[in-house]
Amino acid sequence: MKELLIENYIKQALLEDMPYGDITTDNLIDSGQISKGYLLAKESGVIAGISIFKQVFHTIDNSVLFRDYIHDGMKVNKGDILLEIEGKTKSILKGERLALNILQRMSGIATLTHQFVKQVKGYQVRIVDTRKTTPNFRIFEKEAVKLGGGYNHRFNLSDAVMLKDNHIEASGGIKAAVEKIRQHVPHTTKIEVEVENLEMLKEALEVKADIIMLDNMSLELMTEAVQINNHQAILEASGNMSLERVSDVAKCGVDIISVGALTHSYRSLDISLRFKL
Repeated sequence: MKELLIENYIKQALLEDMPYGDITTDNLIDSGQISKGYLLAKESGVIAGISIFKQVFHTIDNSVLFRDYIHDGMKVNKGDILLEIEGKTKSILKGERLALNILQRMSGIATLTHQFVKQVKGYQVRIVDTRKTTPNFRIFEKEAVKLGGGYNHRFNLSDAVMLKDNHIEASGGIKAAVEKIRQHVPHTTKIEVEVENLEMLKEALEVKADIIMLDNMSLELMTEAVQINNHQAILEASGNMSLERVSDVAKCGVDIISVGALTHSYRSLDISLRFKL
């Protein structure tokens, strides 16, 4: 299914980019012309999306050839050549922008994720993403998080129960919300509850929530929450996570740190495709 989603995305993106062909390339380049090129890292980072990069070109023309020098999840330095490409000039020009867009964005996410993971090295904690993703690009963004050394939170609203502030408010409290949702979901489905203070934490523990999200809590409150929890539920820290703060959050003893910035505040990695003369 994942492969079908990726294939469908690439086709839709190509249709968006050239719904009636490429007016420049189609009227400038001869059909039989062949070109060679290379993919250049213009800054250091973690590469993610090489396989998708190649799939873009193969969707246009499966005769395009590649020679790989790196693989997904690998760290590269400025000036490194990532791969070489050879094929019909028309095919390469038509796929270049889309392929680079995906690769640059995924590599930016992987690089940022790697930086967060480095900050919590030595602690028994996972850095995870959120649903704060680009619409219709989530499958790529979450894959990039994994390639950067992080982990995925739920992929979509169908994956797991998460009772956030508005769910709780609309249901009349944590106890009422958890008891009602348990009547409707399979016993195999975990229930996560978002809490903002220690009283809410205690209520979530009383109804045996599987996962408790500590939302925008201070370091002091998180430390106390860990002690109160005493390994009863999985504790997830969320809100206002930065590279400067994340190691202090890890020291509190939480199990999970969710970071929305991984997929909404990353900077694309600078990578370019250049033709060989």
